[in-house]
Amino acid sequence: MKKQTTFITSLILSLSLSSFAQDNDSTVIRKFFNESLSNGKSYEWLRDLTSNVGPRLSGSEGAKKAVQWGKTLLESGGYDRVFLQDVMVPHWVRGAKEEGYILDGKQKIKVPLVALGGSIATPKKGITAEVIEVKTFQELRALGKEKCEGKIIFFNRPMDPTKINTFEAYGQAGDQRRSGANEASKLGAIGVIIRSLSSTENDFPHTGSMVYATGVPLIPAAALSTNAATLLSKTLKENPNTKFYFKQSCETLPDAPSHNVVAEIKGSEHPEEIIVVGGHLDSWDLAQGAHDDGTGIVQSMEVARLFKNLGIKPRHTIRIVLFMNEENGNRGGVKYAELAKQNNEKHIFALESDNGGFTPRGFGMQGASAELLAKVQSYRTLLAPYGLHEIERGGGGVDIGPLAPQGTVLIGFKPDAQRYFEYHHASNDTFDTVNQRELEMGAASMASLIYLLDNLK
Repeated sequence: MKKQTTFITSLILSLSLSSFAQDNDSTVIRKFFNESLSNGKSYEWLRDLTSNVGPRLSGSEGAKKAVQWGKTLLESGGYDRVFLQDVMVPHWVRGAKEEGYILDGKQKIKVPLVALGGSIATPKKGITAEVIEVKTFQELRALGKEKCEGKIIFFNRPMDPTKINTFEAYGQAGDQRRSGANEASKLGAIGVIIRSLSSTENDFPHTGSMVYATGVPLIPAAALSTNAATLLSKTLKENPNTKFYFKQSCETLPDAPSHNVVAEIKGSEHPEEIIVVGGHLDSWDLAQGAHDDGTGIVQSMEVARLFKNLGIKPRHTIRIVLFMNEENGNRGGVKYAELAKQNNEKHIFALESDNGGFTPRGFGMQGASAELLAKVQSYRTLLAPYGLHEIERGGGGVDIGPLAPQGTVLIGFKPDAQRYFEYHHASNDTFDTVNQRELEMGAASMASLIYLLDNLK
């Protein structure tokens, strides 16, 4: 009887402690959201970044200004350490505004078009040729060199609208942008144009990286807006002899020096173990880079501010990292991981926000054991009141990816993704498309998960 009484007493005490811990966690999470929604700084920081720094492609003056902007802001936060990490980055420049025309007999129709990042220029007078429309590489190869030689290849495969996960649709359509020029060049084509990777029919062409393969002749590559791609396809059906003209002046300059920007709050119990929170500081050159990835940058900085202003001292060291060069090289992410290994640093978790500043939905985890995933999923009861229902396996992020071989668990912040590819890599990715409340909810969501992971038992 005495043993049974002891067991029951122990069980009651255990349940009471568990309940107390959950109540305490719930209170802290509520404070994060109250502070972010009442006194959050992320929206004004984003306004400043997009308005006063603007586009910040790696190697550009905008990127230099962004580094100084991030360093100055983080230094004003009173954190334990703020420092820069040197990194050499690609320096591709767009040059003069591109031109594109559909040439249908005597009709000349101007269409929105942008060079793909990393592409070479056309000849100074541009190129004109008949157009071959395809949807897949298999379809292109089946045509053979005889039909493709001297032509402009037009990849017109849209993102799959039936995919609920728009990132899945983006991934499935992305090969034509990344490698379309290589596949077309192998068959003698003189240029490539692709349908923009966008989930919306509009007149905003979307850029993005392409990479030339070794040993393949280099040909210029550009993206048409979705409306222009639809028009070109319709015109080709009516007149298979339709030609296309485009002209672009881009070039790749020698690599340029740049930096990752890092701020640190030292852990009170395990300062040698690091939790990273970050996004990428660079953006494409067409717009302000608001959703991609200005929102991720300011949300990450807001996480640090929330911990500091609420007097919450983390057990582990928390690092805010503003990575450079995610868009066209990931040199910042690679350099960060390289230095972490070189300095024998132990990174236990890394959280990235690079999916836009929309309504928070949850998190994706990569590299977590089944036991750890189950433990984090048990936090749904604490996070669900804030709309954070999705905690599942998924991608972490490009910048934090190089940390994976070191055993770091990678986490991707997941906002609602239905509108993201309206703005991604396009000139309409501007501050006015970001909702203040959604942005601040995202920052509080990230802080809440970091707090729970920091106190993981």
